[in-house]
Amino acid sequence: MGLLEGQVALVTGGARGMGRSHAVAFAREGADVVVLDACANEPWAVYPGASAADLDATMELIESQGRRCLAVQGDVRDSDVLAGLVKEVIREFGRLDILVANAGMAAAESIQVASRETWDGVIGTNLTGVFNSIRAVAPLMIEQNYGRIVAISSLMGRMAGPAVAAYAASKWGVIGLVKSAAQDLAAFGVTVNAVAPGNVDTPMINNDGFLKPLLPHLDSPTLADAAPILGLLHVQPTAILAPEEITAAVMFLVSVSGTHITGSVIDVNAGASARITA
Repeated sequence: MGLLEGQVALVTGGARGMGRSHAVAFAREGADVVVLDACANEPWAVYPGASAADLDATMELIESQGRRCLAVQGDVRDSDVLAGLVKEVIREFGRLDILVANAGMAAAESIQVASRETWDGVIGTNLTGVFNSIRAVAPLMIEQNYGRIVAISSLMGRMAGPAVAAYAASKWGVIGLVKSAAQDLAAFGVTVNAVAPGNVDTPMINNDGFLKPLLPHLDSPTLADAAPILGLLHVQPTAILAPEEITAAVMFLVSVSGTHITGSVIDVNAGASARITA
């Protein structure tokens, strides 16, 4: 028996990266998994989005664990997509126990040149998308008198940096949203928490659009090339974390171990939180 035997989990932004890691881990622990991903490129993002092939690969990994998977293309910025998906989940599985609001995109623009398109895209995906996701599942979880919700914030939801105004604002907003939703849903057996990762080895960091500005003197910089710079963000001598390290924190929150944890943020950032005011 796995930790999540008989449960159903929804992971947004689950086609690759951290979302895929969460989804496959849930299946390994006995849950059936619903994966939602836009599978689209955005003109304001510094890297390409996931593809339909990525989504298919995640579904195959979930099914290889002997669990059922519903993989859907859809944008978390569209509340109708989330509402429709929850109805489909009820028809297919009859319940929904876990939501991981993981979908997110990054852009790099200084405030003096930032476009409204970039602002709307990042806030819409990273913050409004989390609101849409929580709002869609809340009535069902209230009816069940049970639910586990985890939103993925960021170290940039605890601090800030240059050229990340929209991203930092969105991730700070996620923490405020989680703390408020936790109070709204506490009486109904539903917990709402956030995880705030540091640098994680996903396409959000491991791409030319992110690495080239860090190392403009190199034609094709790699993550290894950027490690000395990225490592400055962390306190421990570790530049990059594995997605599975974030998944471990998520799993703790959605398992029985997290029963009485709600409205909290778990920092998984190689000690960077030691520099931040409590």
